[in-house]
Amino acid sequence: MNAQTPAPQPYAVELVALTKSYGPGKPAVDSINLRIASGSYCCLLGPSGCGKSTTLRMIAGHESVSTGDILLENRNITNLPAAARGTAMMFQSFALFPHLTALDNVAFSLKMKGVDKTTRQKQAADLLERVAMGHLAQRKPAELSGGQQQRVALARALITQPRVLLLDEPLSALDPFLRIQMRAELRRWQKELGLTFIHVTHSQEEAMALADTMVVMNHGVIEQMGSPHEIYNRPVSEFVARFMGGHNVLNTASGKISVRTDHMQLAPDESGLADSAGNRRAVITDIEYQGTYVLVGLQNPGERVSASATAELSVMVPEARFAQAPYALGQSVQLIWSPEAAHALAA
Repeated sequence: MNAQTPAPQPYAVELVALTKSYGPGKPAVDSINLRIASGSYCCLLGPSGCGKSTTLRMIAGHESVSTGDILLENRNITNLPAAARGTAMMFQSFALFPHLTALDNVAFSLKMKGVDKTTRQKQAADLLERVAMGHLAQRKPAELSGGQQQRVALARALITQPRVLLLDEPLSALDPFLRIQMRAELRRWQKELGLTFIHVTHSQEEAMALADTMVVMNHGVIEQMGSPHEIYNRPVSEFVARFMGGHNVLNTASGKISVRTDHMQLAPDESGLADSAGNRRAVITDIEYQGTYVLVGLQNPGERVSASATAELSVMVPEARFAQAPYALGQSVQLIWSPEAAHALAA
């Protein structure tokens, strides 16, 4: 008797030719296809107006779909109301009721469903304990810090027992130190809960720190999807390379390439070498001390170096190396990189 092959696990969310149009012209979201694995952390990333928030709102049911389908665990939810989808949303502003305590904020959706007070408050109290907010259950939002408010907002979203949690730039309102602390907590909560998180952000650093899968969007389409390591090291296009940062885009005889700024080296322009596959002359326009490294900005030779000059290329020079052999503004140098460091970009 042959052992049966286990059935494949369904994707948490599947978008099929999903489109959102607001009128004539290019759609805000243009027929995208996307599969998000169950129990994974997915970040939708891109500049303002790229369609990431519109995509999230369509998954949540807060925005209608023009064409296409949204499936949650193989169930078509495209035309279901938000409350019937099995998703929950955490908003950028947290959207807590200022006149209610943390406990009552978390319990509010159960109150709207007619759950009795004792039951809903017990469930709310259990969730507040889970996010380390039980001791502040009777405080109102104005009496809580930004990080504490976010924990309350998370508990409020989880009380509906969603299959997928949707996060719309939940860290953007926090100061930089708290943002780093809270993204670590979000990642921990996602792993502990075993839920699928779909997180919209415009921060490359935030997406790389959190995501199992990054989805880079531009002008309503998906430019690239993959792990943070894959996207950062092998961008498929000039847009992705420039948007992710940390890359130089160079025109060569065989087409455009990207080279990470920390995979390039500088040398004094004394050899008189002509530009080649792993060598290019440049002029220094900026020198910025960044602590562990110095960021050197450069332009192609022949460009006028002035206070208003904009760097076209950049190189990360380790602090100790720069201290041993410092460079100066306006100095001509050789950019050097190994062939293995160059990555071809799609035309």
